[in-house]
Amino acid sequence: MGVMYFSFGLIVGIIICQVCIKFVKKKWKSSFNNKERILQLLEGSTDVIYHFDIKPEMGHRYISPALDKFLGEGIIEEAFENPFVPLELIHPEDYDQFIKKLNGTLDYSQTIIQRWRDKEGEYRWFEEYTTPIYENGELIAIQGIMRNIDEKIKLRQDLEFQINHDALTDIYNRTFFETIFSDLDGQIDTSAGIVLCDLDELKFRNDNFGHKAGDELIQEAATLLNQFSSDDIMVARIGGDEFVLLVVEKTEKEIEHLVQDITTEIHRHNEIDSNINIKLSIGHSYTSHSLGNMTELFAQADRNMYKDKSSRKQLLG
Repeated sequence: MGVMYFSFGLIVGIIICQVCIKFVKKKWKSSFNNKERILQLLEGSTDVIYHFDIKPEMGHRYISPALDKFLGEGIIEEAFENPFVPLELIHPEDYDQFIKKLNGTLDYSQTIIQRWRDKEGEYRWFEEYTTPIYENGELIAIQGIMRNIDEKIKLRQDLEFQINHDALTDIYNRTFFETIFSDLDGQIDTSAGIVLCDLDELKFRNDNFGHKAGDELIQEAATLLNQFSSDDIMVARIGGDEFVLLVVEKTEKEIEHLVQDITTEIHRHNEIDSNINIKLSIGHSYTSHSLGNMTELFAQADRNMYKDKSSRKQLLG
């Protein structure tokens, strides 16, 4: 009887062991399949996913294939071989932010906006969500997801351009001029000059040749004046036939030379193109200190412009 109970117990034990083995195999297989699916998701993601070790040695542990898609074939391989590749590709203006990300002084709760140079030499825009990894209170690695936002940035830039530029001429509009004007008057103290230009005979051209011809005259004048645009000179259309050049960090003599150069360019243009004859009445003013003086500066340029217009009419009889 004891032998029979022993045999029965042995059989039950074997069955239980087989069930346990099958359960463990099934669970292991399920875990393996889950990891495979996660890996497939990472590999197929359009976002750039990475893990970068900082200590004990710098180096990439993982970079998803999307990086090659955005920056060019072979970038991932280069980054694995040389951990300093990101320092070479980051935009110079984003370099300090990148260093802060590596040394732990960045606010990791904030989205990072940055630019990376691709194989063609163009900079691509990314927004990044970074997770720091600490060990014993020391930053040893970072993980991140980088999403390309080229289209988002282009849309924003297009909208900003439309807001700040004149639709007919593509030079700055009155709104943008007034923003800079206000900053110079209330916040920034620097030397400033204003050159006001009023387009003569626009009404005559509109009345005799149509508004399309008038628009062509406005566009031609804007193109001529915009040749003088620089980091120190902003050109804007502030009215139907009125343009302004807002100049900073120049001397009064340089403002006078600018007016002479504009006059010379008008004469040169009219000698070459007889179909669109540009006539501008010009008035300028200057101050060595813009703070609190911009309103009077504009008024003075406006008075000088009308003096020029009056004297031109007297010469024409």
